[in-house]
Amino acid sequence: MKENKNNNDTFTVAGTNIDAVKRQNERSGLSYNEVKEILAKTTGGHGTGIYSDTNMEVVRTKNQQSKDNQ
Repeated sequence: MKENKNNNDTFTVAGTNIDAVKRQNERSGLSYNEVKEILAKTTGGHGTGIYSDTNMEVVRTKNQQSKDNQ
């Protein structure tokens, strides 16, 4: 293992500074999963239910009320 310049930094066997990569990733923008969540909330789509903030009981109740009023 290479000698650390900073006691908090850790390096891979190839010499990559893991902590520096993590710091760069924090400044790089949205993660893949964050983008998926935003797209699911704003556009809908197949398999996006886990990202939904819709209360399904409220929807079911409104649907039933609508059917009853017909």
